[in-house]
Amino acid sequence: YIAGSSAMVDFVRSFASGFIFSTALPPAVAAGARAAIGHLRDSTVEREGLHERAATLRRRLDAIGVPHLPNPSHIVPVMVYDPVLCRTISDILLDEHGIYVQPINYPTVPRGTERLRITPSPVHADADMDRLVAALTDVWARFSLKRAA
Repeated sequence: YIAGSSAMVDFVRSFASGFIFSTALPPAVAAGARAAIGHLRDSTVEREGLHERAATLRRRLDAIGVPHLPNPSHIVPVMVYDPVLCRTISDILLDEHGIYVQPINYPTVPRGTERLRITPSPVHADADMDRLVAALTDVWARFSLKRAA
């Protein structure tokens, strides 16, 4: 409870930590984001690493015949083509292999084009890719999924 002039009540409501909405970024987080953006304006190391990791993953998927959509993005869409199976594969990857991969189903994508969204980052090491490729090899074999040509 607060009592005071309308100007005082408005001031407290606007600046008191208990009244600031939880969706607002804390100042330290906002400052960190601003510093990161400033760094990324001048540095290409992170972008180069991001694209290198995506290209490496694409080559590794090609080697095991797991179908993926070609695109210039760092996002590697692995095609499953079945909504139930897409979710099941995502669950198996997490539950059995400790790898989280987002399933993408209708209405985000058209029916029949369901996929896993894999997003390698510059900090994913070759060992991380080995684990992912082994897990996808297991899942593709388990469900007798179609291999890419």
